[in-house]
Amino acid sequence: MNDIAVLGNGRVGGNLAAALTRAGHRVTVADRTPGAAAEAARTARIVINATPGAGSLERLAALREILRGKILVDVSNATADGPDGLPADLLHPGSSLAEQLQEALPGTSVVKTLNTMLFSVMTAPATLAQAPTAFLSGEDPGAKQTVFELLTDLGWRKEWITDLGGIRTARAAEAAILFVPHVIRAGGFAPFAVSIAR
Repeated sequence: MNDIAVLGNGRVGGNLAAALTRAGHRVTVADRTPGAAAEAARTARIVINATPGAGSLERLAALREILRGKILVDVSNATADGPDGLPADLLHPGSSLAEQLQEALPGTSVVKTLNTMLFSVMTAPATLAQAPTAFLSGEDPGAKQTVFELLTDLGWRKEWITDLGGIRTARAAEAAILFVPHVIRAGGFAPFAVSIAR
């Protein structure tokens, strides 16, 4: 059992919080009220960033001291949206939100994962017709192992999880968001995930 703070109470954060609670973890969800994120993160061992990616860096950098020594699981994508509200461009080309967070939070172990799928797949990967892939990027092996175990609690089989390596590899996973608008326009708003077929 872990003490987990989920920052963001939208579809992503709410979905993750409910599933992690069902898995037996103690979960606190922070909404956007002033001070809620700091209060939730203060007593947590693991903090999940499920806030909109465009504002995540500024929001989390303000919690630098509170996040020191903790694991930050970043599931967000930092994008500029197109006129239809779907992702159009990356906000950190040549880098990634996860890398920017790790640089801003040197005392925190940032792990990127679950950002290459529709939110419903994060907690129900077995509902897809083909096996999806969850990617891990981060510098701290121990933190990645903890997140690996969280993913198995969410229904991810071990063989569906791929450790890409250091935090720099997050830029590849984050670039997968550029598929999303085209996939949705082609097939509708149905659950999907990026998958590595072997």
